[in-house]
Amino acid sequence: MAVTMAEITKLRHLTSAGLMDCKKALAETNGDIEAAVEILRKKGQAVAAKREDRQASEGCVLAASEGNFAAVVALKCETDFVAKNAGFVELTKEILGAAMANKVKSTDELKALVLNGQTIADLIVEESGKTGEKMELGAYEYVEAPSVMSYNHLGNKLATIVGFNAEGVDFQVGRDVAMQVASMNPVAVDRDSVPQSVKDSEYNVAVEKTKEEQVKRAVEVALKKAGINPNLVDSEAHIESNIAKGWLTEEEADKARVIAKETAEAKAANLPEQMIKNIAEGRLNKFFKESCLMEQEFIKDADLTIGKYLEKAQKGLVVVEFKRVNLNED
Repeated sequence: MAVTMAEITKLRHLTSAGLMDCKKALAETNGDIEAAVEILRKKGQAVAAKREDRQASEGCVLAASEGNFAAVVALKCETDFVAKNAGFVELTKEILGAAMANKVKSTDELKALVLNGQTIADLIVEESGKTGEKMELGAYEYVEAPSVMSYNHLGNKLATIVGFNAEGVDFQVGRDVAMQVASMNPVAVDRDSVPQSVKDSEYNVAVEKTKEEQVKRAVEVALKKAGINPNLVDSEAHIESNIAKGWLTEEEADKARVIAKETAEAKAANLPEQMIKNIAEGRLNKFFKESCLMEQEFIKDADLTIGKYLEKAQKGLVVVEFKRVNLNED
């Protein structure tokens, strides 16, 4: 049975599959549209299974907010070419719209939603069959709060959502904070929200770094007193290189090694504990100011923190939660 262009066009309209795929499916089913649709869907499943081991590192990230609910969706694919395709972006918008309409609370719940007569999970598989690329729901996040705001960064690779503790938050204020989250990538709302494991890790790193600096400084002072330039002997590679260049003698190198070893051991054994703690705590406070949203310097006004900006905009206003999804490395 000959396949007509009208039939191919109709099947393509129903499935968005390529012309040749539609033609082959119709030929295989003798013009049975419903059977051809099923073939194309199975083709999508086969492609998805075949590409399962591939990495989907590109995609489209979109966020939306309405009333007291905000959500962000990341639909992932293999190439930026597909990610920028109008059909792929539209599917992401439709998935986000379904999430918003149903106030979805999990990725599994979102995948199970029915959209255009199919579950979202099946729609993604079908889309994979059309493009020949692995596709997956890479991320889904939501926020519920008295007021919410969303921000989509140019390029559809980064989006944020933010929740506030009060209703009636000014649009520009909300958007400013959502953009702050996008730009400065905070780890938590405030220092109380930082996991204790992170605090402990940051403090321990600060302690070790402070100890290393104190030892290094003592070694540099000792080398200078001995008439040796510390920059010439700060590593074995430099020592060997500087000897080869004639900038350092073997005797000077041996002397520097002995001084560095003895001084480092002596200093490490007699570090002032309280001073180390004070410096480490100062570094931890710096981490909080750089990494906690409410303490971060406002990107639009260096004289304000986000906390002060919100208080100035609306008394008692604070952020209660935020989510940030980024397909690119920060």
